[in-house]
Amino acid sequence: MAAYRRWVSVLCCLSLLGSFASASTISLPSDSRKVSLTLYYESLCPYSANFIVNYLPKLFNEDLISIVDLRLVPWGNAKLKGNDTFDCQHGPAECLLNTVEACAIDAWPKLNDHFPFIYCVENLELERKPLEWESCFKKLGLESKPVNDCYNSGLGQKLDLQYAAETSALEPPHTYVPWVVVDGQPLYEDYENYISYVCKAYKGANMPKACSGLTFNQIYNRKTIHPVCYKEIPPSTLSSRTISTVMSWIQKIVTSM
Repeated sequence: MAAYRRWVSVLCCLSLLGSFASASTISLPSDSRKVSLTLYYESLCPYSANFIVNYLPKLFNEDLISIVDLRLVPWGNAKLKGNDTFDCQHGPAECLLNTVEACAIDAWPKLNDHFPFIYCVENLELERKPLEWESCFKKLGLESKPVNDCYNSGLGQKLDLQYAAETSALEPPHTYVPWVVVDGQPLYEDYENYISYVCKAYKGANMPKACSGLTFNQIYNRKTIHPVCYKEIPPSTLSSRTISTVMSWIQKIVTSM
């Protein structure tokens, strides 16, 4: 079973590479303006990983990538401590992988080159094997040296701080991840419906096929709340946890009487 899953993961990565190759041959109409799509995320938030693995690849399935400028910003809910040090929400392993993914973006600036690697790493997070991230080099036939050199030289930390500054400058400020922004507008908890917003934002003459079946009503009426990793625990969540704890305590007292 484990071997089967590894092969499925490899096949998924190879399939993505094929999609990128096909997407790179699509020519843009001369009057088109690409829609900016930016994902602010952290590597070990399961909802960020789910979005990267199960939703972003839809861009490459048809001709959507021809109208989108996709950027990934791996910082998320990390917090600066001073002296250019920081803590990550899911611990040191997340700091490591945020930096690794930042280095991958720097080493391979083209989306077609760095996205398959990040997809592979995030897929391992969904499989609860994120520390096996180095296996992605072999799976994708990539040299590990550019990423390792970036990480070990201190360049990775500089990239982290750049992404930290960009994330902290968001208006409105992000309150959770994944935080998806289309042409400067955050999608909030409706982020999984990002294709509808991309299609609405596109002002070019030739509408991609993936947009042809969508209407503005679908964009505004299908808003759904999807799970996120909060930057701070919302008061409502704290209240519900407090109530749950108190009720559990009362039940124990009643039972012991």
